[in-house]
Amino acid sequence: MVRTADGSAGDADGARAAGSASGGDSSVHTADHLRYRRPEPSFVRTIAHALGEASSVLDVGSDAGAVSYAPADRQVTSVDAAAEGLPFADRSFDAALTTFPVAGWTDLQRALGEVRRVTSGPVLVLTRDPGRIPDSWLTEYAPEVVAAEARQYPALDRIADALGGPVETHHLAIPFTCVDGFTEAYYARPERLLDAGVRRATGAWDLVDDVTARRSVAALRTALDTGAWDARHGALRVRPSHVGSLVLLVASPARAT
Repeated sequence: MVRTADGSAGDADGARAAGSASGGDSSVHTADHLRYRRPEPSFVRTIAHALGEASSVLDVGSDAGAVSYAPADRQVTSVDAAAEGLPFADRSFDAALTTFPVAGWTDLQRALGEVRRVTSGPVLVLTRDPGRIPDSWLTEYAPEVVAAEARQYPALDRIADALGGPVETHHLAIPFTCVDGFTEAYYARPERLLDAGVRRATGAWDLVDDVTARRSVAALRTALDTGAWDARHGALRVRPSHVGSLVLLVASPARAT
């Protein structure tokens, strides 16, 4: 069961898929997001395990357009983390989870402090390490896109400091068939990024001007047509998974005061 902050019931699958990328025609971006950004089953399993026996879960940020990884078999309350404060009493939830929206938060310290305040158990943050995003092969063809995307994500130590207490860092392997279409999901399928819908769904390409985006797409297309991409990165096509920038941070349960 998924409930929004106002208490209304929502559909679990719909809540997971809801949202749109920024920029352009919002209806087009929403359609692309629904088509290409879905919860990746391997991540779902990892997160469910990390949540342990928590029965009530606060899902932070899914209302703002992020893919939700809150398990369908828990009591889930979804909120938009852009709110100035969470409308819940201290320690209202057994656990909390937020995925990717930390990239768009203007006050990271306050947002995660609020999440920690209302949670008695573990707090999970699925995010990307900005220091590792430029390691992607995409940097060779779209450096401005990659640099702009990396700037969207706070450093992992900033997130850990905002959460407070012990924080475990788990680098997640991205499967070859990853269905949550952020840019790195296509590490072995570069042709997918030639699709405008796929690019819109990632959100990264909206961070640069149209001329830069077109130039980057042309560079990638040329590298694929000439075989240059395969000459340099072809081994990725048969790699079943890839460990890149995707990280799950798990903050230990808050101590009772």
